[in-house]
Amino acid sequence: MVLCFLSRTLQLARYSSSPLGRQLCSASSNKPVLTLFTKKPCPLCDEAKEVLEPYKRRFILQEVDITLPENSVWYDKYKYDIPVFHLNGKFLMKHQVDIQKFEDQLMKLELQNDGNQ
Repeated sequence: MVLCFLSRTLQLARYSSSPLGRQLCSASSNKPVLTLFTKKPCPLCDEAKEVLEPYKRRFILQEVDITLPENSVWYDKYKYDIPVFHLNGKFLMKHQVDIQKFEDQLMKLELQNDGNQ
């Protein structure tokens, strides 16, 4: 129950412009956050998650259901494009996983994190 609450809090904080929201996200982990904009059902999203399965220990997956009322901005933006992925809050790819692009960007973030420790 606490994990579910914390997960939801971090999800809401991720797109918050408040300093507290940013602190919650940065303090939660040094792993990059991969945000998947999705809806149910979404067979392409399920397929994309399978492709990313071998990498799951290297990032935190955050799913955003664009059909929920609080995500209407994302629905308007991505309703014809899911799955859409952001890595650490920046657009990365849409429609399908570009594994080379994903690996390159993930490695870049991991190297930055290693340099900051």
